[in-house]
Amino acid sequence: MTLAQKAKNTISLLIWRSRYVLVYLRFRGYTMISQHTYISNLILMRRHRHVPGAVVECGTWKGGMIAGMASMLGRDRSYYLYDSFEGLPPAKEIDGPSALMWQKSKDSKDYFDNCTADEADARAAMQKAGINDPVIMKGWFNETLPGANFPDGIAILRMDADWYDSTMDIFIHLFEKVNPNGLILIDDYYTWDGCTRAVHDYLSQNQRPERICTYGGVCYVLKK
Repeated sequence: MTLAQKAKNTISLLIWRSRYVLVYLRFRGYTMISQHTYISNLILMRRHRHVPGAVVECGTWKGGMIAGMASMLGRDRSYYLYDSFEGLPPAKEIDGPSALMWQKSKDSKDYFDNCTADEADARAAMQKAGINDPVIMKGWFNETLPGANFPDGIAILRMDADWYDSTMDIFIHLFEKVNPNGLILIDDYYTWDGCTRAVHDYLSQNQRPERICTYGGVCYVLKK
């Protein structure tokens, strides 16, 4: 690679980095994700933007992450947001002692009212991204995901489900709907034991060949 090519690549990286930062700043009021992790999600999304299909987020809170993706991917995609908008269900033993303790610590600054959000916030975030017709499905995953239909399949599936049962619900009902080479982002893999166990259990029980990968602190899987 010539010096000129290296300089060109460096400039391109700096331009994209500034774009990612601007997207984060635009939607940071709608997300709990740190700037570093948020940008890592955007970088992974951009790397796999060639895969056709819908963008689906399960566990959307105020919609800041999927709105950031939508602002870069544009209006030619279908966007689906799934959330109870009533907070998280009760953690169980399989989710680990840290999860049980977190849910009991209601006065913690990281509690966020048990991750409760208003559907109107998610809709506002998507409108800010230029998407006026997102499909927003309110309810628990075991009620809203069975029978979910995506005519063009799923290109990007972002899982922010925290606990074992919720993560497993997403895998059971949506994994097969992800298109080949589709990107599956798993938000809580490094945070909660239940999420980690569900990822391992689903891939193992179904004898899947996918690798568990990481980039910038974000766990992801590429669908075979």
